[in-house]
Amino acid sequence: MTTALSIENLSCKYDEQTILEALSLQVEQGEIVCLLGASGCGKTTLLKAIAGLIPLSQGTMTLGQRVIDDGEAWLPPEQRNIGMIFQDYALFPHLTVAQNVAFGLKGVAKSQQEAIVNEMLTLVHLEQFSDRYPHQLSGGQQQRVAIARSLAYKPDLLLLDEPFSNIDTQVRHELIQQIRKIFKKQGVTAIFVTHSREEAFAFADKMAVMNQGVIEQYGSASELYFCPSSRFVADFLGGGSYLAAHYLSGTSFETAIGQIEASSCTLIEPGQQCQLLLRPQHVQLSASESSSIEVLEQHFMGDHCRYVIDIEGNKVVATSMEALEVGQGVAVSVESQGIVAFA
Repeated sequence: MTTALSIENLSCKYDEQTILEALSLQVEQGEIVCLLGASGCGKTTLLKAIAGLIPLSQGTMTLGQRVIDDGEAWLPPEQRNIGMIFQDYALFPHLTVAQNVAFGLKGVAKSQQEAIVNEMLTLVHLEQFSDRYPHQLSGGQQQRVAIARSLAYKPDLLLLDEPFSNIDTQVRHELIQQIRKIFKKQGVTAIFVTHSREEAFAFADKMAVMNQGVIEQYGSASELYFCPSSRFVADFLGGGSYLAAHYLSGTSFETAIGQIEASSCTLIEPGQQCQLLLRPQHVQLSASESSSIEVLEQHFMGDHCRYVIDIEGNKVVATSMEALEVGQGVAVSVESQGIVAFA
């Protein structure tokens, strides 16, 4: 594949405080990449640095074959051919939908402008709304206008800052799928910022989980979910519980509830004490009057219940096909596939 964006050893500072440190990232042509992390982790700063809105303290950034920033030579934002969609869409309220889409097409003949605008509005399924103003559209429609405007001048890279945060929950998933199809159809290379793992899983080809100015792990959603490189990544991508274990050999670990098969994404030596990450779907409970393990908490989740149990001081979240009550004794079974061990 062709590399669209290459970042090597990037660092950024605000008032002598390091916000991004020795960060590297490769984005391939046509990929949708998510910068995922909690508030303050540096993901929006990285997006702004790529756009040229923040200078680098060190490092090199290459877009296609062009070096756009190396700490000394700096290409201004308007010369980078990078599109950016902000959280509030930044549509002009006094311009119609068609005029908003045409805004970036300065210097293009009017007949060609109209052809491009019609093409973009058809692409985002808004051709019948060309004469409306932004306030006459829903949030999802405004988002698609912003995307049409950004794609009209064919940017080499599209940046999106929390693009779905203002969309109602009921229509968010459908909009994510619509926009992903548009990007894939057009071969758009995009980087978007979010703190929502659900949005990242649904929209991105690859994810960079960020923590305190560094990328903890970069890869596909399945790689990061099933083989996290750290407890931070594991916890951020899907809550789970930790069970103390003793590594035997191969994939075998001894625990308070018996031997469990698991994999490790980090080096663990035989005989070493470790912890197994048990996601709720790994742990199944059933009623058992003879068991000393009891239900401590019950949480109704709508379509299922989650339960908290105590296994020799380890609080473990579990599921059950049965309706269980707090204080009820339970037998515990563990589905070994997908369990990860951490030293």
